[in-house]
Amino acid sequence: MSDERYGTTHIHARPGDFGKVVLMPGDPLRSKFIAETYLESPRLVNTVRGVNGYTGIYHGETVSVMASGMGIPSIGIYSYELYHCYGVEAILRVGSIGALQEKVRLMDLLLGMGASTDSAYAEQFRFPGQLAPLADFGLLELAVEICREKKARFHVGNLFSSDSFYSDHPDVNIRCRDMGILGVEMEAAGLYLNAARAGKKALAICTVSDQLFRHESLTPQERQTGFADMIEVALETAVRYLRQEREA
Repeated sequence: MSDERYGTTHIHARPGDFGKVVLMPGDPLRSKFIAETYLESPRLVNTVRGVNGYTGIYHGETVSVMASGMGIPSIGIYSYELYHCYGVEAILRVGSIGALQEKVRLMDLLLGMGASTDSAYAEQFRFPGQLAPLADFGLLELAVEICREKKARFHVGNLFSSDSFYSDHPDVNIRCRDMGILGVEMEAAGLYLNAARAGKKALAICTVSDQLFRHESLTPQERQTGFADMIEVALETAVRYLRQEREA
């Protein structure tokens, strides 16, 4: 904990500043874009290290958005503090991903039912075997329902959360593809592991920014602001989850 009257080491916000559901893009500029574009009356609740967090209203429900930074260590820190110190119940990762399967195209949505990884992050939990990091089925079910309603192109399956953006193993993508992995990113497995340990909920909803075997990529501007389907699916998932919980 920090030495301040409130806050944690990495989040300087008051109790109650975050909603029960938080969207987590990797990029702080994307969190700013989501808050200012989609939320009513967005309020800046955290500015530590430039990882800005916002809380506002979407379709009548309180929803927050805060960047996770890049990689499992970074999302591991922020998701831990949100789950354990701020009463957050569900985190929806929204970010870019590189596609590995031929059927997956640029701008498709990938919903991570599971997240394999080369990270040693899970070793801290001393699980007697290889722990499979999984999404929350209820969130996944809602997201699939919304994707179908929106007629969005989407795929559900296993993601690969890599600790290396630049890998020294030239065949890593081939090996992942051959095991049916839909795409490679850098955060989902850490988020899923933290959610499991905290007894909370998590789901990664990613937009394909690169088709790794066809060498196709979105522009930097498209990566920053062109992910409307992903953001809208995540926000609607948050709203329906919150209403379900209230009615339960």
